[in-house]
Amino acid sequence: MSASRKGDRRERELVNKLDENGYAVMRAPASGAATDRDLPDALAGNGDDFYAIEAKSSSGDPIYIGGEEVESLIYFAQNFGAKPRIAVRFDREDWYFFHPADLYVTDGGNYRVKKEKALSEGIDFTEFVGQSERVRIDAFDGSS
Repeated sequence: MSASRKGDRRERELVNKLDENGYAVMRAPASGAATDRDLPDALAGNGDDFYAIEAKSSSGDPIYIGGEEVESLIYFAQNFGAKPRIAVRFDREDWYFFHPADLYVTDGGNYRVKKEKALSEGIDFTEFVGQSERVRIDAFDGSS
């Protein structure tokens, strides 16, 4: 399967999962290189939160996202009134979400997400859709 077909399949998977969890969601299949317009991969909202999402998946590590692609996402989100999010999925893992400002920027101006960072710092799907809340060990002071 080609990388673009796999990416399309992953985008549809994300859209379907968001839909199943109460989001109105639309995939923009003409996003990326297919158009000159600045379109995210998906738009999703639940009445309270509205997101412009750029989705990336990989069987390898790390995932790189072009700087212009991220700038376009931020530009679109600001004009649309949505929150920009980068959704990443590594093989055999779920989706993890990041605000673009939380990603590492390479010397070349691209963005990078390592699997380790996604698992430790990313917002997982259940937290993203409001079904769970992250509790960090440093949130506890040790007293009972």
